Amino acid sequence: MSLSYPVANDHQLARLLQIGMVLEEVVEARAGKHYETLPEAERDETIESLLEHAATESAGHRQRLEGLIADLDADPVAYDEIETLVAARYEADTDTDGVLYDQLANEETAYKFYDDLITAVERSDVRFSIDRDRLLDTLRAIRADEAEGVEEVTRLMEAQ
Repeated sequence: MSLSYPVANDHQLARLLQIGMVLEEVVEARAGKHYETLPEAERDETIESLLEHAATESAGHRQRLEGLIADLDADPVAYDEIETLVAARYEADTDTDGVLYDQLANEETAYKFYDDLITAVERSDVRFSIDRDRLLDTLRAIRADEAEGVEEVTRLMEAQ
């Protein structure tokens, strides 16, 4: 499945939204893992706050995406299949050099996914079973959150 083409139907849209949910779960899990495993010498209130916020925000994004999927006239794809797609496409299990680099990679990946998904929906002339404006407003709000996350992590990295 590619985001380089317009979204063709409710089923494809549901699958893409499920990919977004798995990406959010990856961001949440990795932020939580980093928060728990950060060595005492590297603990910093700002970093801990950033990771807590990222985890909370990702959980909220997942709930918003679940709401969209629930209102679609489509059967969801098995979670295992989506998880495999995410790992293969977005290399969700790749380690990076440090907590902030990892968080930046997660935020950038999510931003790019939502940006591509918005473009694919905008290019589509299909009438979905949910309101297109609601769909796009939700996706744009999530993308904006991801952009803010990228900026926040970048500022923190520059300050160190």
